Amino acid sequence: MYDQHAPYEIDVVTQDTTVVYEGGLRGRLDALRELIGLSRTRLDTKTLAEAGRVLDEAAARRRLSDRHTVVALAGATGSGKSTLFNALAGVMISETGVRRPTTAAPIGCSWTDGAAGLLDRLGIPGRLRRRPLQGTDAQVLQGLVLVDLPDHDSAAGDHREHVDRILGLVDAVIWVVDPEKYADAMLHERYLRPMAGHAEVMFVVLNQVDRLPGDAADQVLDDLRRLLDEDGIALGEHGEPGATVLALSALTGEGVGELREVLGQFTRERGAAARRIEADLDTAAARLRPVYASGSGAASARGAIGLSEEAREEFSDRLAEAVGASAAGQAAERAWRRHAGRACSAPWLRLWRWYEAQRSPYTTGRHVLRPPADEESTARARVEHAVRAVADEAATGLPTPWGQAVRESAARGAQGLPEALDELALRAALPDGRPPRPGWWPAAVLAQAAMTLLQAVGGLWLVGQIFGVAEPNLGVPVLLMAMGIVGGPCVEWASGMAARGPARRYGYEAERRLREAAAGCGRARVLDPVAAELLRYREVREQYVRVARRA
Repeated sequence: MYDQHAPYEIDVVTQDTTVVYEGGLRGRLDALRELIGLSRTRLDTKTLAEAGRVLDEAAARRRLSDRHTVVALAGATGSGKSTLFNALAGVMISETGVRRPTTAAPIGCSWTDGAAGLLDRLGIPGRLRRRPLQGTDAQVLQGLVLVDLPDHDSAAGDHREHVDRILGLVDAVIWVVDPEKYADAMLHERYLRPMAGHAEVMFVVLNQVDRLPGDAADQVLDDLRRLLDEDGIALGEHGEPGATVLALSALTGEGVGELREVLGQFTRERGAAARRIEADLDTAAARLRPVYASGSGAASARGAIGLSEEAREEFSDRLAEAVGASAAGQAAERAWRRHAGRACSAPWLRLWRWYEAQRSPYTTGRHVLRPPADEESTARARVEHAVRAVADEAATGLPTPWGQAVRESAARGAQGLPEALDELALRAALPDGRPPRPGWWPAAVLAQAAMTLLQAVGGLWLVGQIFGVAEPNLGVPVLLMAMGIVGGPCVEWASGMAARGPARRYGYEAERRLREAAAGCGRARVLDPVAAELLRYREVREQYVRVARRA
């Protein structure tokens, strides 16, 4: 004779197989593992805790028997779940009575040997493990491991802790409600609504229908379905996947047979463990959505994340403006023309210009004075503004943590950028060597030398006439001097006109080089780190899409 109160250790060794996760579920779990690995340095541990728990529980459940389906029986005080537990087992296992709460600790009952590992995982000690009454009804529930939980609304805190802990570990759950508390706000807000995604592994049983007169049971059942629909729980009606809703009386046995048949079919399918993990993944993906997807969703945002070519060009233009590329180009153009002027101008004009250059407060020989402090601060502010603008552009459309990571990456890269740009500007202001000479310069120099020679010959001729060395003849020397005096400026003017085009091209080239150097500096220090951060986000977003999308 079976002693209903004696503990029963379930430790029979069997040839159990482990739970097999099909390709779609296995791919989602692999993607979640990759997602967590890529996100550890970007997101805090608390944000990833639930996803990590899902992975751990999936791995733990996978190592255990697939011949068993673990179902929790949950309900409020007085709902009659312990009575239903005993009715399904066919024997008094869980204590019932007037005293509340009656169930102080979870009790496990297995219809099949080999469930010790599953009950160990739930933390149910051997003294609280039972076996059902053997018979025809017990054969229907082969493979079922039923756990009677304490009341979820119990005044004892440890009872609620048992409920919350075990609900996160079982394959499915039967919610037992009664006609008085089926609309209880605590039940719907704390449990049913948050578990709406687990509808496929959920049963909702309206107990104690024997207390309802006439068609009141149907009315209460319809109202219960309405409340479940408002909670977002899909109902498994007309062959659709969702929660199973039944009405019964555990006390009289009405409807218990139907529940037993439904549970038997559910257990024989051996898919509850995988469906529970799928639902956990859906819940974890929904909680992670704000940190991986923005706007209308990750899929719809595909291709909209990143730096546009316009943003890159605008950033380069701002750096070029900060480094003074345009001014450097103009300075190079003026330098080319000055070089042409020195080579093709009259000696005395060259001497005069040298004298004026020495008096300039901005130059001392080849040393170029740095710009005033206010100009330096303005250039630095322009660089900072350019970095902020490009970081904001790159972070547009990103979830807050990843947008912050992009901005921090740009800020780190911007450290030392103004100084690097100053070095570029200084090297541009002190170029090595002289501007290249076009082919016509030797002819212009020779012509200017000829004009200078004419002036010198004419002048010496006149001096010779004054001292009586040469024969008196004013016409020829004066003509020679006039030709030199007039021809020199003409040669210089013609050379200046001819130098405009090459000088302009030389200035454009100098500006281009400085722009490219500034853009390269900004790209290496700011754009490349930002692009790397965006690439990492694209990788984690792709993994998130795999996690969030069911096969």
